[in-house]
Amino acid sequence: MIKLNSKLIILGVSVVASSALFFTGCFASSSSAGASSAKVESAANGMYNPTKDALDGGVTYKRENGMYTAYAVNEQPTTGVNFGRAPTPNELKAWDADIMPDGTGLPEGSGTVEEGEVLYDRDCAVCHGEFGAGGKGYPTLTGGSMDSLANQRTCPGKDAPNRTIGSYWPQASTLIWYIRDAMPYANPKSYTPDEMYAMTAYLLYENGVQIDGEDIEELNQDNFKKIVMPNRDGFYPNIDGPEGVENVRAFFAEPKNFGAVGTRCMTNCGKESVARIANEITAVVPPYSTERDLPPVSEDAGPVSEAEKLYEKSCAVCHKTDAMGAPAVGDKNAWATVMEQGIDRVNHNSINGIGGMPPKGGAMDLSDDQIKDIVKFMVESSK
Repeated sequence: MIKLNSKLIILGVSVVASSALFFTGCFASSSSAGASSAKVESAANGMYNPTKDALDGGVTYKRENGMYTAYAVNEQPTTGVNFGRAPTPNELKAWDADIMPDGTGLPEGSGTVEEGEVLYDRDCAVCHGEFGAGGKGYPTLTGGSMDSLANQRTCPGKDAPNRTIGSYWPQASTLIWYIRDAMPYANPKSYTPDEMYAMTAYLLYENGVQIDGEDIEELNQDNFKKIVMPNRDGFYPNIDGPEGVENVRAFFAEPKNFGAVGTRCMTNCGKESVARIANEITAVVPPYSTERDLPPVSEDAGPVSEAEKLYEKSCAVCHKTDAMGAPAVGDKNAWATVMEQGIDRVNHNSINGIGGMPPKGGAMDLSDDQIKDIVKFMVESSK
């Protein structure tokens, strides 16, 4: 990512739904910059002939002698191959569930910041920290710095770009779209449209995003379209719409647009880039307050143990259901199978991690004894 003419250029783009996926790398332009496309045409001899050159990592490559760089082009005959049928309108409608920057795909509904805060504390804080300030191994959602986006990973003495929803994302539609399809972590696609709007409203509010110069209080189909993200113009070329790919192709066909000449190298990047990436992933965040306003406990509910409280805070996100592949608390058969290993092995795995579960489930601030107490609670609750 480099800065040119006071705008940020992201090297390498892929257009998906309302979102653009970006990555950075150390490379330069091919001297024979051409263009690329996934479009193919069937030739008379039954072979696929790509109509344009390959686009890889923002660099174009000529296809020559059945190759482009070290990669072979598939030139196998396709005569007689059945490519299937055209999808029906209903089939297309079922798959075309994107939420676009112009508001296409937004559901009917509404949600307030206050409602979103309740949802966030219940479903998200365990991973993303209080107010989105970041969790161990999980992305920071709030804060960020637009000024830092111009920092290069290979520049000694500079911090890595501080990218969050408010400082980096160009479209709010990406946020509600991702919440709908992938969150909450343990139970994706479970939110109603109202909950989707509420969660989006809360996260935008915490990032200081406004609508018409005023703080967001409620989101719905109408005012959602008025959102202008702070980094809306920080990406180019324009990737929106059917011309997006062509815009990318034209942009990278001219090396001067991103200050690169020569050939793609991917060498001599230096240790600084690795250090910056590692630092960004494992960044240390300040301690968060554990003080919460909990709902009142009914008199007949019985006392809540410290182990149960720790379970609800740090473990329930994966163990409340079996959606994440973890044994769900209350599932007698699942925990009977787990306990065949013996309590010592179960405690060892819980503390040190196993399979997709990180050490202590990611709650590294818990002591080994606290983890053992949580395991005991889960086992006892599943008999």
